[in-house]
Amino acid sequence: MTLLETPEWLPFQYDPAAGRVDWLRMTEADYRAASFLDQRMLRPDSEVRQSAWPAMPAEARRDADYIFHIGNVGSTLISRLLGELPTVLALREPLLLRTATESQFDTLAALFSRTFHPAQRAMVKATSFTSEIADRMVQPGSRTLFLYATPGHYLENILAGENSWQTLQALSPIRLARLHSRCPGLAADLAGMHDGLKAALGWACEMTSLEAAAAKLPREAVLWLDFDLFLTDPARHFADIAAHFRHPLEPGQARAICEGPLMGRYSKALEHEYSPALRREVLADARRRHGTAIKEALNWLGGLESRYPAVAQAIRRAEGQA
Repeated sequence: MTLLETPEWLPFQYDPAAGRVDWLRMTEADYRAASFLDQRMLRPDSEVRQSAWPAMPAEARRDADYIFHIGNVGSTLISRLLGELPTVLALREPLLLRTATESQFDTLAALFSRTFHPAQRAMVKATSFTSEIADRMVQPGSRTLFLYATPGHYLENILAGENSWQTLQALSPIRLARLHSRCPGLAADLAGMHDGLKAALGWACEMTSLEAAAAKLPREAVLWLDFDLFLTDPARHFADIAAHFRHPLEPGQARAICEGPLMGRYSKALEHEYSPALRREVLADARRRHGTAIKEALNWLGGLESRYPAVAQAIRRAEGQA
């Protein structure tokens, strides 16, 4: 098979100056193991080929499904659980999805749709800040899951992370610029914002981005899911997710998958324990340690809600009123 015909060759990264694609050789087991399809998965013995940017034939599959999300809301776990189904080939956070330009979307949709077996369908879990292109990546007939959390739980989760300040420092300027398109006139002094406010900015940016994408997609193509609601009954909600993506389940299969080892591990690094019970403890600790910052951040979001319809819609969604 050629580079274009099989997922055995992943289009890994693109050099626009040279017009060159690096292709990384992958086995089905490699895809199953990888939390990120980026530089973190490279090994000294990785096999790489190079080519010009390809043109995919019109008849190529473009039926990949997608998971888009606001970050820190269980998207890797959901992707891994779906990857337990024999009809799913799960791709987690391909690097090219973060750098793609308009002219590359159709080619990427085809490349990400390739599978090892005819009965498989690809399931692409995107990086959180790529939701601006969700409506263009989800092709006609394909479906997507939009994962989110309430502002309170999102803030707790972000502030609980030891290195959250680094992510907030890097992403906040970009998020503010993106949010301006949906909240014109919004002014924020990032230098004077504490991490709680920057996390609230992130929630507003990523949620309004998903809402904007959903407005452009067929209603039946999008399933919204609050991750904390998922954790109240994983088997039932997993069955709903599989049904949305049109993957048949055998009786008891959803429960067997959700009672398996994946639910007790940290999905981005399976060697670490991270059960739903431990997550609840972590969030409770964050509430105790960062209560004042969280309250200020929620009040700031309330101010945006009163001024900007896009944020008001996102908050209605989070409150189960959308």
